[in-house]
Amino acid sequence: MTNDLFSPTSLGSLVLPNRMVMAPMSRSRAMEGGIPSQLMVEHYGHRSTAGLIISESAPVSQQAVGYPNTPGIFTPQQTAGWLRVMNSVRSRGGRMFVQLQHCGRISHPTHQDGGALPVAPSAVHPDGFAFTASGYKEFETPRQLETSEIADVVDQFRHAAKNAQDAGFDGVEVHGANGYLIDQFLRDGTNRRTDGYGGNVEKRVRFLQEILDAVLTVFPAERVGLKLSPENSFNDMSDSDPQVNFEKIVAAIADRALGYLHVTEASMDTGGHIAGSPRSVDYHRLRALFPGTYIANNGYSKDRAETAIQVGHADLVAFGAPFLANPDLVRRFRDGLPLNTIDKSTFYLGGEVGYNDYPFASADLLSAA
Repeated sequence: MTNDLFSPTSLGSLVLPNRMVMAPMSRSRAMEGGIPSQLMVEHYGHRSTAGLIISESAPVSQQAVGYPNTPGIFTPQQTAGWLRVMNSVRSRGGRMFVQLQHCGRISHPTHQDGGALPVAPSAVHPDGFAFTASGYKEFETPRQLETSEIADVVDQFRHAAKNAQDAGFDGVEVHGANGYLIDQFLRDGTNRRTDGYGGNVEKRVRFLQEILDAVLTVFPAERVGLKLSPENSFNDMSDSDPQVNFEKIVAAIADRALGYLHVTEASMDTGGHIAGSPRSVDYHRLRALFPGTYIANNGYSKDRAETAIQVGHADLVAFGAPFLANPDLVRRFRDGLPLNTIDKSTFYLGGEVGYNDYPFASADLLSAA
């Protein structure tokens, strides 16, 4: 039987009814204290027909916070809020992983206890602006983590994974992408360390390996995913040779038998892989190096996603903004229904508008299909 977007598959013992993944999308709708809100309970519940939901990024500590009104997963109150989200998703038959994040240098002192500097593998100033509660502010030069501090950061991920388990999540995704702390360690444009966590790629990947091993003390490997973004320039990121370096990175974590590898292909600035681009990574080679489920992400249309699954490039495909604007995206894709128009101006507006006010397909659309 030919696989397509709507054919079932599995992540270990977790059965997925289709191959459409709701991608992580931070939308700053949490309450004060980083507690998941009722808005989020409704938002994720409405999208439970996705084969798998991956939550927006959840900071693993106050040090990890990089944006206002993001839902953390490091306090009892936050964990209780996520449990309400999971109860909503599960009551509708859905499955959901939480994405564990540490923003590193992309944070700002206004998010840190006592106005401290953000931490990073190296004190490399990022170009750009941080999103704060009082508007955009220029990034500060981060403080380099001392070698002795790294074990504590690793334990932040273990603690967050335990909270995720208590909140009822089906699994966790470790966010190693998009210019956040783990990605900052992986790429040589941001990692200038001379200790055991810097230098060649085998040392730069050590931080990620230790985090994965910590999380694996809480969840079985089949319930742990990893997100990478070899070429993404978002958050002022760069790497001297992403093809070679990320082949080594994927090979270095392949023996952990993770449930999936989730890859932002090309840069978010391009909206997806550009065939023939001289700087493009060969994602087929990365996919071949990973023995588990591969989730493709970045600018996929329905047709392109179908092709990726049929030719074996991807097992699952993640969709971001289409799921935001279409709570019933699976049904719309399956039945050939038109999609709601995405309003980017409301992404971080707060409240219902641009979050929970996108309509489900009407009876008129269904009868016309």
